[in-house]
Amino acid sequence: MHSQEYQISVSTFPFKALFSLVPIITYWQNEQSGCRSSFSLCSDEIKRQLKAAPELLQPIEDLSVLEKHHCLIDLLMTAIFPPATQEVEAIGTVGPLYDASFYYTDLFKQIILNDHNHLKRPLNIDENRMLFNRVRMIYFLVLEKFYGVQVPHEEFLIYTVPDYQLGLYRHFNVEINTQFLEINALHTLPELAESDIQFLLDNIRDMDTWMQALPPELFEISGFYTLHLVDVTVQEVLSSLKNDLLERDVMLAPDRFEQLQEKVRIFFKRPHLQLGVAAFHKNRSTFVNFGNKINHSFLLQSDPDSSSYAGFKSIYDNLVRDGKPLVIKDVSVTQMLPDGVREEMLGMGIKNIILALLRYGDEPIGILELGSPNPGDLDNFSLAKMDQFLPLFAVAVNRNSEEVESRVQAVIREKFTAIHPVLEWRFREAALNMLNRANQTNGPVEMEPIVFPDVYPLYAVADVRSSSTERNTAIQGDLAEHLHLAERILKKAIEVHTLPILDELRFSVSKHLRQLKKGVLLQDGILIFEMLRTQVEPMFTFLEATHEDLIPFIQNYRNAMDPQLGILYKRRKAFEESLTLINETVSKYIEEEELKAQEMYPHYFEKFKTDGVEFNIYVGSSLEEKQPFDIMFLRNLRLWQLMVMCEVTRLTAALKPQLEVPLETTQLILMHSQPLAIRFRQDERKFDVDGAYNIRYEIVKKRVDKAYVRGTDERLTQPGKIAIVYSQAREANEYLEYVEYLQNKNILTDDVEQLEIEDLQGVSGLKALRVKVKC
Repeated sequence: MHSQEYQISVSTFPFKALFSLVPIITYWQNEQSGCRSSFSLCSDEIKRQLKAAPELLQPIEDLSVLEKHHCLIDLLMTAIFPPATQEVEAIGTVGPLYDASFYYTDLFKQIILNDHNHLKRPLNIDENRMLFNRVRMIYFLVLEKFYGVQVPHEEFLIYTVPDYQLGLYRHFNVEINTQFLEINALHTLPELAESDIQFLLDNIRDMDTWMQALPPELFEISGFYTLHLVDVTVQEVLSSLKNDLLERDVMLAPDRFEQLQEKVRIFFKRPHLQLGVAAFHKNRSTFVNFGNKINHSFLLQSDPDSSSYAGFKSIYDNLVRDGKPLVIKDVSVTQMLPDGVREEMLGMGIKNIILALLRYGDEPIGILELGSPNPGDLDNFSLAKMDQFLPLFAVAVNRNSEEVESRVQAVIREKFTAIHPVLEWRFREAALNMLNRANQTNGPVEMEPIVFPDVYPLYAVADVRSSSTERNTAIQGDLAEHLHLAERILKKAIEVHTLPILDELRFSVSKHLRQLKKGVLLQDGILIFEMLRTQVEPMFTFLEATHEDLIPFIQNYRNAMDPQLGILYKRRKAFEESLTLINETVSKYIEEEELKAQEMYPHYFEKFKTDGVEFNIYVGSSLEEKQPFDIMFLRNLRLWQLMVMCEVTRLTAALKPQLEVPLETTQLILMHSQPLAIRFRQDERKFDVDGAYNIRYEIVKKRVDKAYVRGTDERLTQPGKIAIVYSQAREANEYLEYVEYLQNKNILTDDVEQLEIEDLQGVSGLKALRVKVKC
């Protein structure tokens, strides 16, 4: 302890002190002579032997005199050392002046005495604190003897000492017996009022204050005191483990985990125990490293591709399923381990192991491992001891995993957009790796590239046919009507008002109407609306105030305008509502079917709504953390995609009577049989294909829906039909099988067109199948 906490300025014991056996001799001599008990017999024998040892009745400076009368000393000490406790108790006597023991049990010697029988300083208490404790003990006795004050119980005193036989630390509660310690006043003692005594008691950590009030030279100490060491290692270790495991980051730092391992070794008195914790990710039903070294398993460190890893994993899976601890006393002879696991354990030096489930509430959150190089070190009796600290580890694992999870989610929110659930594991992994690197370096840490190689793409689009033309027609129609309404008012105004500006505005409106007949561009529409808002409509406000007969025409103009947009919005509104109904219907259907497809095999899915609905799918082994991938799953998704587009064709055809604008959709599927890589673009926060060769796929996606059939002016995509674009004959053969199946299901007609596609910019050699859907 620091001197600021326990204040004492002297460096040596400040009291006059004499080692003496007189107090214990007096104890025996005070026996009543009439009693014939065994105590009386011992007392009589002590009195008889003391006649030949008068030097024991004087202060003793040379301890060799004790050896001369060792039989008498043994008899005297039976008051403190019952013969039955000699082998099992750690008791020793200590003189008041020096820290040497003159009588002790073997266990006391082994624990706390050096070769010269001096007390070894405990590891947890420095010399200053040791002196402080002795001085305070004397002053408490002074208060009790001379001032009649019963001092409150002294604090719990623990000695931590090394056990060289075990190679570990042990903890002992120290019980001090001062029965044979006498204190005499050498001079008149100062009077202390009740307030003075209370002041001293309020300052029991400041011995300088006590020495000023009661100078040490006023007292003489004689006799000896007794120390009784009670092993409280288990209780101390449990208390220390509890304090450690309640700290936030105890599972996150390797050095902290080593301290936990050392305490568990002390708890079991096994210096070579290995402690491990395998953290369990309940959402992925697997043992993982949560990052920052929460996972300290010494068994699951083997390569996941090794032959033994699957064996280790099966052990843990069985433990999670059954919930019963696994105890193997001797790994070398057991038949309870899968093939390869026993050999790897023995290679690690593990010959004895216990695995116990960690639970938080009803959820398994990890496994605690204890391993030993010595067969039989751990057995079923060890399980009862483990039960005392298993809940502590469970709380620590849960709290630290939640802490790391919050850090991971913070990184994901900062670095990525909303993550598709199928890929979340990879983004978590990247975030954890980033946190690990951040812990190991002081500089800035970059996010690692997130690339998924060897994935198969599927692309499909349901596009609203001629949507741009229909939109422009609607805008042109609304603008023309808007201008006609304005022109009519201006013509009426010219008839009743001779303002040149009115004729100039009419001319401007008429000019825009003539331009509309030649077609309209977006910027033209904006200029027309701006002219009407800033020039024409302010004039209408003036005309309303000056010519009542124009009010009905102006009111009719205003009623025709959309109240929110302030423009005429009839034809375009009908177009937008028709387009929205198509998009919402198609999008909802695809989303519902996509949920079913995810159950077939997990994959990445993204959907976009523009003038129609398009969706991308990527599937492959690198995207999925747990489930093995087979090409059968890819074929299944391709067939699913074709069936979905057939139903989309039917749905949009069925919607046509409900549409104010009779829009139609065309359906296209792009077949790409070669796997490619996709990379998460940090700057754009989205996925894109990776690599120069794979860029061709993206180019085709962007241009193929506008493609024409070679040698004709016919668009490849047609309403009521599905175009399947491909590059290689084997791709066509695969889809021809699907087409035949759907023809048999009465979904497609019997006509199948095999077409060549006009070269696109940068792309040539594409072909297509085109099939008609029965609606």
